[in-house]
Amino acid sequence: MNRRLALAVLPLLLAVTGCTSGTADDEPAPRPVAAERPSPFRDCATLSTAPTAATPGSTTPTPATPGSGTTEPASPGTTAPAAGGQALPELTLSCFTGGAPVELREVAGPAVINVWASWCPPCRKELPAFQRLSERAAGQLQVVGVNSRDSRSGAQSIGEDFGVRFPMLTDQGEAVQRELKRNAIPLTLFVAADGQVRHIDVSGALDDAKLTKLVRQHLGLAVPA
Repeated sequence: MNRRLALAVLPLLLAVTGCTSGTADDEPAPRPVAAERPSPFRDCATLSTAPTAATPGSTTPTPATPGSGTTEPASPGTTAPAAGGQALPELTLSCFTGGAPVELREVAGPAVINVWASWCPPCRKELPAFQRLSERAAGQLQVVGVNSRDSRSGAQSIGEDFGVRFPMLTDQGEAVQRELKRNAIPLTLFVAADGQVRHIDVSGALDDAKLTKLVRQHLGLAVPA
């Protein structure tokens, strides 16, 4: 009797042991991890390098902003930028593409830094103009984005949909806005070659003409139309 009882109980003991053993055969298969989409934005490694044409000396004429009726030289030295200003905030921000963090004060001017988020309608409206500025003023100034309090997927989608490719920093804690004592975006900083912020624009969505005017007024640069 005891032998028959032992044989009857043994399968039950084995079944219980198998449920708690954690063997690979009994574990659920791991869920596949979705591949991360390539970043539409450029790397931030060159942000500390000044634009190649940031030194005055060129006198090549270029058409003025439509409607002005004049032509303007493309030389960065044609108009003296406003004096004074303030230093960039002493902050360390991550690059959207990864890699080493970026010291904001080490971003080499002349530069135009745009703070934005995908959930901000005027930000979305003006981003294509900043991309065009980065192309029109290539070699004269840097265009840099700071994605503020946003989801990575939201920023990624905007970059892909609007063809935004200039380098992008991330600021999920709104540190830039806090340091500048500004609570609204879009927010655009015009940074001169000496690293001083000459102008902070909070007027709303900027277009090509407004950007051209502000760059000339505050940075002394006449960018091609």
